[in-house]
Amino acid sequence: MIAPDIPRNEAERLIALRGLQLLDSNADKGFDGLTELATQIFDVPMSMITLIDEDRQWFKSHQGLKVCETPRRISFCGHVVADGQPMVVNNALRDPRFSDNPLVTGSPFIRFYAGHPLFVAPKVCVGTLCLIGTLPRAFEDADMGRLKLLAAQAEELLQLHVLRAQARLGEASASPVYNAD
Repeated sequence: MIAPDIPRNEAERLIALRGLQLLDSNADKGFDGLTELATQIFDVPMSMITLIDEDRQWFKSHQGLKVCETPRRISFCGHVVADGQPMVVNNALRDPRFSDNPLVTGSPFIRFYAGHPLFVAPKVCVGTLCLIGTLPRAFEDADMGRLKLLAAQAEELLQLHVLRAQARLGEASASPVYNAD
């Protein structure tokens, strides 16, 4: 197994990630609808929106997987975040980066993986939209085009979350303070 590299801008990336205030947050209909749609469009048993923290990969939304995080050092998505590029693994058993990965040799028995980076600023990748299958499969250019469109929607949801949080902060600071005097 080859652990993912650490991005050169890791400090900046972690600041941006934490600034989203999404880690360990409650489920969100928008993100959950997107991963549900991804599993249907691509006919895969699992899809996730991941956020790559310092030592873990946390799933903001996940379909077909019961856990909500895994160690970063064994994550497929960590490779996508490190490179800032989409990644497809057609057969994880034949890929030297992953063939002995515990997520391949054990549950959930990953064979196919396709992940697209999620950026919150230029060159600041905080996570992925990913697809996982338990059987090897091909992934064509048209498939990557569809995954890219869904990833763009995930990025929009991230930005919308930031704007909502800023609006709540603005409302809180603009609210009159009640004075009992």
